[in-house]
Amino acid sequence: MKTIKYTVYIFSLLLISSCSKFLEKVPLDSVNSSNYWRTEEDAIAAINGAYQPLQWPKLYNMRIWTTDIWAGNSIVGAGGGTDGIETQDISNFVTATDNAAALDIWRGPAPGILRANLVIEHVPGMNIREEVKNRVIGEALFLRATYYFILVRLFGDVPLITVAQTPQDNLRPSRNAQSEIYDQIISDLTEAVNLLPAASTYSGNDIGRASKGAAAGMLAKVYLTRGDHTKTLEYCELVSSLGYQLNDDYDDNFNPLAKNSVESLFEVQYLGKTSYSFWDNENQASWVSTFTGPRNSDIVAGGYGWNQPTQEFVNQYEANDNRKAHTVLYSGGPDFDGKAYQPSWSMTGFNVRKFLVSKTISPDYDTNPSNFPVLRYADVLLMQAEALNELGRTAEAQAASTSIHQGGPLNRVRKKSRPHRCNRSLSVRTA
Repeated sequence: MKTIKYTVYIFSLLLISSCSKFLEKVPLDSVNSSNYWRTEEDAIAAINGAYQPLQWPKLYNMRIWTTDIWAGNSIVGAGGGTDGIETQDISNFVTATDNAAALDIWRGPAPGILRANLVIEHVPGMNIREEVKNRVIGEALFLRATYYFILVRLFGDVPLITVAQTPQDNLRPSRNAQSEIYDQIISDLTEAVNLLPAASTYSGNDIGRASKGAAAGMLAKVYLTRGDHTKTLEYCELVSSLGYQLNDDYDDNFNPLAKNSVESLFEVQYLGKTSYSFWDNENQASWVSTFTGPRNSDIVAGGYGWNQPTQEFVNQYEANDNRKAHTVLYSGGPDFDGKAYQPSWSMTGFNVRKFLVSKTISPDYDTNPSNFPVLRYADVLLMQAEALNELGRTAEAQAASTSIHQGGPLNRVRKKSRPHRCNRSLSVRTA
């Protein structure tokens, strides 16, 4: 036994000695920090990875839209009992430290921040075309700011990490003050506005990337959150100068056949059916129609019955508001895919309609290709109206509007809420 041990030990030493030069070579058959960050393809793949956490259930595929429930606009619904209990607990202000929804949305932005930091750290030194370099850096700055904007609004003081962490770093950093987080967000977005191209320059697979308009619109929202109405107005006007318009058809803001429309500043992108499991982070199908479709109704694929609007929410619609029929399923409302709504499908008598996708488009629970709208031109117009009002320019904000393309920002949006024509796809899907 002792002889065998020594023989193996000596053989190992000889092997290490004779192969030392081979072992010291950079692996050529795998991606690592030594053979990456060389080509435009590397830079683009890296920034693509920084978008991906937005798609995950910890953010826009679930936890972000369930904040409607947290806010009291709707109830969980679902299957009853403990189904969605973590979301219900937040809504009822009894959140424990192990609450799964709170943990998800706290942790959700971290991979995106790390990936954005890696791009910001490595891409500036790459020998690639300047227009590609600038765009990729601008995208990374926009994404880092977007992830931090989610965190700071929900949690206040959070750790501010602007360099890629390694296992040797302190992986439990202390929190930074909200003011520091907002300063970084504003800095990132301001630089992104200067680096990013207009959305109109994108084509093919690049459509849907962060653009100058997306960064300017997000910056306007940040400044409005901070109470700086002059800066809000400045960036709203910049967005308007880039040619964005309200969709003629309100439905197109949510229609999977009209993604990245003229009204869209930024959407989380989904492809639909992929080879990954529906429950995996890498899944490219949207969860929203599957989760919010009325339970036991069979009007959409899946139908888990989440996010049931309250009577109080529905009562907020004014008479003849065109958006109600596109946003909410209710008794006496328009059919969906030829089927009349049954109030018994919901605990409140209502279900969300705008996110539902017809089976003609998504025949299975894991095939929904709908994007999730994050920022629209309607948001920008309403921010502009609020800023004008706060600056004492109320009449300008409320100027009469003859169409959704003219007049003051407030009434341009309100004009869209009035009936203007029968929606071509109302019986197929919703807005």
